[in-house]
Amino acid sequence: MTAASDHAQVIAPPPLIVVAALLAGVGLRFRWPMALWPWGHAWIPATACFLAAGFLAGAAARRIWRVRTTVLPHRTTTVLVTSGPFRFTRNPIYLAMGVGMAGVALAVNSLALLVIIAPWAVVMRYGVIAREERYLGGKFGEDYRGYCRRVRRWW
Repeated sequence: MTAASDHAQVIAPPPLIVVAALLAGVGLRFRWPMALWPWGHAWIPATACFLAAGFLAGAAARRIWRVRTTVLPHRTTTVLVTSGPFRFTRNPIYLAMGVGMAGVALAVNSLALLVIIAPWAVVMRYGVIAREERYLGGKFGEDYRGYCRRVRRWW
């Protein structure tokens, strides 16, 4: 692997994929303005989603930074992180993104924004996660394959 290609080759930066999904959800909401429930916004569960997403993403980012590797998939990964939230999910930051998107859907009471999470998850699974898994498997070999056997992809 050359230095120029020593990264996961994901289709796009994951935050950009989230923004694109949310924009698609907003567009879908205008075409299909269906509420999740008739009594308005769900601030308590939305806040719970935002707090859970922030905690999970923050804990994962701190763990990555603590071992001095990168959180950015277009940069070279130097250490296989398997502790902290990575003990429970191989993709805690992406899981946090999905939970945060659910929080947005709850906060604005939009079924369209909730539904858009499914195609977002498919894009993430095949356009980002599969490429990261291939890269990490090639870079860390049996250590990574053993980690994959022990820890689930999403939760």
